[in-house]
Amino acid sequence: MNTLAGEVTYAEEIKKSRFICHAAPVESPEAAMAFLEKVRDPEATHNCWAYKIGDLYRFSDDGEPGGTAGRPILAAIEGQGLDRVMVVVTRYFGGIKLGAGGLVRAYGGVAAECLRRAEKRPIVRWVELRVELPFEDLDALYQLLPRHKAEKLEEAYDARAHFRVRLPEDAVPAFTMALRDATRGRARVEPVA
Repeated sequence: MNTLAGEVTYAEEIKKSRFICHAAPVESPEAAMAFLEKVRDPEATHNCWAYKIGDLYRFSDDGEPGGTAGRPILAAIEGQGLDRVMVVVTRYFGGIKLGAGGLVRAYGGVAAECLRRAEKRPIVRWVELRVELPFEDLDALYQLLPRHKAEKLEEAYDARAHFRVRLPEDAVPAFTMALRDATRGRARVEPVA
């Protein structure tokens, strides 16, 4: 699954109406609404939008006929397999009515073209692990952390060393196996609940 690498803007004129699309990666509904407030133009005829963040999604037709703007924008996001994305399409009416089908094509098309042109990046799912090991194995752990793009979040000591580390989900099996091999099975690794 991908998201956008950064904010992107695309503009197009359709039958004398000007459509400007702004899209951005977002991590939460609050971030999506903050982006809307940042890019919306109160002087425009409509500021229609949609976001998708995991299983959460919302959209708005902002006064356009129901289902002709927000839903096509959401379909453009989903059609390109994107997640954690907010898209706002601002319309300046040019005097020619587009009809329901024309609005769906305009909003969906402008959003899709904006997203198509945007640079994408993969969404990295992070996992936290608890690692417990004897002191003589600390060097092995410290060598393995950067190799598996893991970062140390916490460390504590008693009879053994205790760490909380964060790493990409897809690196967990290789990290766990490498740590167990390097410590001859003395390290204990478990997910943080």
